[in-house]
Amino acid sequence: MKAKIFLFVSSVFVIFSVLFISCKDDGDTSKPVIDLIEPAEGDTLQIGGEHGIHFEMDLSDDVMLGSYKVEIHNNFDGHDHTRAFAGEAVPFSFERSWDVSGKKNEHVHHHDISIPDTVAAGDYHFMVYCTDAAGNESHVARNVVLSHDAGEHDHDHDDDGDDHDDHDDHDHAD
Repeated sequence: MKAKIFLFVSSVFVIFSVLFISCKDDGDTSKPVIDLIEPAEGDTLQIGGEHGIHFEMDLSDDVMLGSYKVEIHNNFDGHDHTRAFAGEAVPFSFERSWDVSGKKNEHVHHHDISIPDTVAAGDYHFMVYCTDAAGNESHVARNVVLSHDAGEHDHDHDDDGDDHDDHDDHDHAD
């Protein structure tokens, strides 16, 4: 009888130990948050524009950000990416990463992405990836159109009527 009680108590102890250990905190498992402000879904972006793409977003993480990456690639053929192009225009492709480590929140605003005059107009995907310090990754995808006929973005971010910012809120984290 004592052996059965001992076996029962030991079994209960093992079960509770396993449950307690499996419920421990495994560290940062939540993905960072991306609030992509510009470009918006369906925006038309200027090919060969003087000022580059207006890029603006807010990044946040509950523990610590790591980096973000912007990738732009064509969507001419439903992601087959094997179509040959005649003439001098070639599909635009862009990929670049920026370091934002050491911060929990970051407002990003810049015009560092330029689209050369020689790229093919059409439908593209604008992708933003953010990785936190623990390696968790999130992404946002936008459908955009590259066009030679698109207008330049209004660079008057302070709404005072002149054509420049009166303050520098541009984060150029390189």
